[in-house]
Amino acid sequence: MNNIKVEFSIKDLENLSGIKAHTIRIWEKRYNLFQPKRTETNIRYYTTESLQKILNVAFLNNNGYKISKISSLTNEEISKLVNEITSKELQVENHAINSLKLSMLTFNEHLFHKTYNELIELKTFKEIFYNTFLPLLHHIGILWQTETITPAHEHFVSTLIKQKLLLNIEKNNVVEQNKREKIFVLFLPENEIHEIGLMLINYELKSKGYQTIFLGQSIPTESLKDPLSLYDDITFISYFTIKPEREDIDNYLQVFKQTILHNNTNELWILGNMAKSLELNKLPKGISAFNTIKDLVKNL
Repeated sequence: MNNIKVEFSIKDLENLSGIKAHTIRIWEKRYNLFQPKRTETNIRYYTTESLQKILNVAFLNNNGYKISKISSLTNEEISKLVNEITSKELQVENHAINSLKLSMLTFNEHLFHKTYNELIELKTFKEIFYNTFLPLLHHIGILWQTETITPAHEHFVSTLIKQKLLLNIEKNNVVEQNKREKIFVLFLPENEIHEIGLMLINYELKSKGYQTIFLGQSIPTESLKDPLSLYDDITFISYFTIKPEREDIDNYLQVFKQTILHNNTNELWILGNMAKSLELNKLPKGISAFNTIKDLVKNL
């Protein structure tokens, strides 16, 4: 049974392209750019082809092309012009993000890998992650909140991004590790499963030659005692995306301080959406919060 989404509302097109629904309707009437279909109950909807076209039209419009000019082009000419513009390096990310969104919505793994392979010919993996994957993930969060996509879409593209991360982390395993005593233990708190950010930090640390212990999702605080008997200088790193919830963070950090950081010089570094509300000057000793992964990396 085919469960791929092939029908989109005008609100879906607005959320995916950034073009207001009101503007899309004007473009339809004035320039005949799109031809929505109707269900048996007379509800308007758009096809995958319409979605791809609105993404291309939005891309051209954002790059200075007037809608009157775009509307005079055929679909093939629009696609050709987009490809010409994206051959200029500065425009690669925007086009790639649109292609990756389309691959997510249609569960098209081939398009995901094709887009990635085109990027990797021009950029490093780190540039791709920061300039393409992270903005994509941010937009996916918005699409999920507006119910434009389902968890299935998010999991599909997140799994593919994780695969690329794992491949590049494995490449960094051959990097000779520095003669440093510091060990980084990377973990997510209980009931937290969003590990892409933590995986990127693991990639950054390994690329700089640090030794890491990656524990991953949903680790009870008590279990973090185990590395303490083996290493003296540990920096624990965690990423709070949805857990612990804001009203529980202070208590979580106090318990962590008493359980893991008591009578030693170890540290805890945290970041993520849930950590952004913390008052830095009120954090327990040994605990630091960072706004972004880049901020954390600068602190190494």
